[in-house]
Amino acid sequence: MENQDNIRPGDVQSPPDNNLVWAIVSTILCCWPIGIFAIIKSTSVNKLWAQGDYAGAQKAADDAKKYSIWGAAAGLILVVLYLIFVVALGVGGSVLDGSGY
Repeated sequence: MENQDNIRPGDVQSPPDNNLVWAIVSTILCCWPIGIFAIIKSTSVNKLWAQGDYAGAQKAADDAKKYSIWGAAAGLILVVLYLIFVVALGVGGSVLDGSGY
């Protein structure tokens, strides 16, 4: 059986961190569409590792981490944009009612 990237089973002791916790947190608290991709990637890490695809498992772990970060960043950007919108709407509303306060 030939392994990818010339990695032998004895060379590697344990699978890479699948980043499942970060994927779930990113999905629940931030941006769920991107978080779902992170969960899919993170759940495939151990399966690929068990099949002997060590390079594929590492790539899936890296992708899960990347998508988790992207999801968190997207969620943060949306929150900032929402806050800017609410502040702008509040300032605009106070100007329109004529009181100035």
